[in-house]
Amino acid sequence: MTEEYRHVPVLLDEVVEHLDPKPGETVCDCTLGGAGHTVALAAKVAPDGLSLGIDQDDAALAAASGRMEREAPGADHLFLKGNFGQLDELLLEAEVPGVDCFLFDIGVSSPQLDRAERGFSFHEDAPLDMRMDPGNNPTTAAEVINTYSEADLARILRVYGDERHAAAIAKEVARRRAKAPIETTLELADAVSSAYPARDRRGKHPARKAFQALRIEVNRELEVLRSGLEAAIRWANPGGRICVISYHSLEDRLVKHVFTEASQGCTCPPDLPVCVCGNVPVLRVETRRPITAADGEVQANPRARSAKMRVAVKL
Repeated sequence: MTEEYRHVPVLLDEVVEHLDPKPGETVCDCTLGGAGHTVALAAKVAPDGLSLGIDQDDAALAAASGRMEREAPGADHLFLKGNFGQLDELLLEAEVPGVDCFLFDIGVSSPQLDRAERGFSFHEDAPLDMRMDPGNNPTTAAEVINTYSEADLARILRVYGDERHAAAIAKEVARRRAKAPIETTLELADAVSSAYPARDRRGKHPARKAFQALRIEVNRELEVLRSGLEAAIRWANPGGRICVISYHSLEDRLVKHVFTEASQGCTCPPDLPVCVCGNVPVLRVETRRPITAADGEVQANPRARSAKMRVAVKL
């Protein structure tokens, strides 16, 4: 395995406990990465179970395959290229009738963040890209920054980044791009920093929220997440478990909303004599409050600090 894919899986013990994979079951890691979670799950469903893995990064798929051969030899597995927004098509390709355990570990993987040329980082200069799957996504962060209206940029920064200086940043970006296109990460980071009041430049980097917002817009992350979750609910076998780890409030709210929607029964007014809405609950939510990492894990793996895990069971 390449060194860049030796990242530590977040909430590993909690994932295994709540998904509770059993011998002979089918598990699907919708965010394969370096297969840290998948190896642990595969050991639980072996020898007759099937481990599916999905990732849109060729390097991740290659690293995960190598790790499975070394750490789970003989475990039946199938890794597929794509993202979980294509879950319906990918599971049809896998020719499985249903899935017992779904895992979504949302967000940009450590290797993607750490490779400067991918354009996710505001610490190193690189083309403004931010696409998780460049081969299937023509829209780069540079296109968003240089073609969206000032109002749309402010909206994206405010909604996806919770950026309180969204209007000022959008105005500064519009001013600079009128002279020349903003094409690199450091050019954008400088524009964001200059739009910040001096009193707010202390502490975390001013560009952090803006880069998050752009990444979400470029990759349509919330739209893809909803699509993936709804597909997982459809494909889960009765009693199947769905586990989602998210890293910021927008994702967590969306997961909570989708789970809540699917767990609701009749929504008719109480004074109606019979149900006319036809709503039937298809999930049971297991986590009223999200599970978070223990202090020891956060100390060993700082990226676990913001992780929130929610679990639901198919009825």
